[in-house]
Amino acid sequence: MDMQTIRELQGYGFFFFTVFLVIVLYSYYYHLYKSEKTARRNYEKYSNLALNDNLDSEILESVSSDNTKKES
Repeated sequence: MDMQTIRELQGYGFFFFTVFLVIVLYSYYYHLYKSEKTARRNYEKYSNLALNDNLDSEILESVSSDNTKKES
């Protein structure tokens, strides 16, 4: 393989890797948007967690006894 072919393969690899990362980014954004709209998660509470980080702060999500039985 000469340098021209290697450079061409690097260019194609970079392009497809960039397209792959863009697809992953937008699918993650869609997942967050869909979770927020269906009220499964409220990510605004999580974003305020860094600002309101005290020992006496309220708990964001409580763990029910059903969830602890499923984990064990």
